[in-house]
Amino acid sequence: IKLDLPELKELVSLLRRSSNNLNQLTRRVHEIGRIYDADLEDITQRQKQLWEGVREILSQLSKLS
Repeated sequence: IKLDLPELKELVSLLRRSSNNLNQLTRRVHEIGRIYDADLEDITQRQKQLWEGVREILSQLSKLS
């Protein structure tokens, strides 16, 4: 099945960026051995964006069947 949905491509891109940013934050926290409130807030926000993207992708895919 070839999916050519611009919205889906945009959401996959957001999901990748969110995941990459979250990985960078957790790597930085691991390197310095501590976490700051700002880091926790940033991680929490990025996780929310990540799951919103996942939900939207799944919603779009379910409309295809």
